[in-house]
Amino acid sequence: MVLPAVVIVLIYCYWPMVGIIMAFQKFDPFKGMLHSKWIGLDNFKYVFALPDTPHVIFNTIFIAAMKIVAGLVVPITIALLLNELRSELIKRGVQTLIYLPHFLSWVILGGIFIDILSPTTGIVNQLLGLFGIEPIFFLGSNAWFPYTLVVTDVWKEFGFSTIVYLAALTSIDPSLYEAATMDGASRWKQTWHVTLPGMLPIIILLATLSLGNVLNAGFDQVFNMYSPTVYESGDILDTLIYRIGLENAQYGVATAIGLFKSVVSLIFIVTSYSLASKFANYRIF
Repeated sequence: MVLPAVVIVLIYCYWPMVGIIMAFQKFDPFKGMLHSKWIGLDNFKYVFALPDTPHVIFNTIFIAAMKIVAGLVVPITIALLLNELRSELIKRGVQTLIYLPHFLSWVILGGIFIDILSPTTGIVNQLLGLFGIEPIFFLGSNAWFPYTLVVTDVWKEFGFSTIVYLAALTSIDPSLYEAATMDGASRWKQTWHVTLPGMLPIIILLATLSLGNVLNAGFDQVFNMYSPTVYESGDILDTLIYRIGLENAQYGVATAIGLFKSVVSLIFIVTSYSLASKFANYRIF
């Protein structure tokens, strides 16, 4: 039963690693990897000499870090609020509604958000206009675009994470709440001294594992929502790879950027798993 999954992983995850050699070549599609000129680290030197590279690296880390933090805080808060609901019907209904966006692709959501956030006809700016606020170009302003990415990403994904935290809540011993009630603890104190400590292992685990995504700011989302006007604040490593590799046909340079990103991500992933093992007793094997 595992064999098809193993074959897929080998074909789509490990076999493409042979292409890493392109990062050290002046790759020519007509000559292929075996006959393209070897140029060593010249592609890497070219990448880091580009004037946009520092901005792109900063944007990637800045956006990804905000997504990681917001992706922890929002689901935890919603899970705690849902946990206080006494009506199972309402709780399950809310869970379903907030979970649905997780299944929508950014191709669909990108078009929806472009319409909703339009400075002229978008419903968000129309609502802001009712309060006398000038229209905001959320997808065309470098001051607003990174935060728009974070908010829309959290809106799409927080429902999935909320379910994980709700599952963690079910593992808390009910007798702890009974003891806290006997001691006169209010609902807030029960949440602070019983619920959150009970959720702490899974919070630490997901927080440490998310470090591996520090260079993954979300290509699908950014590609479907950005434009040249917000390259300064919204261009990330993945979109830079796309433009250099596919639009400009500089395959060796694009591979060099991808390899740099992969090496840094590997370091963070190893670090995150080490921290998860140390602080959350997480084991892969």
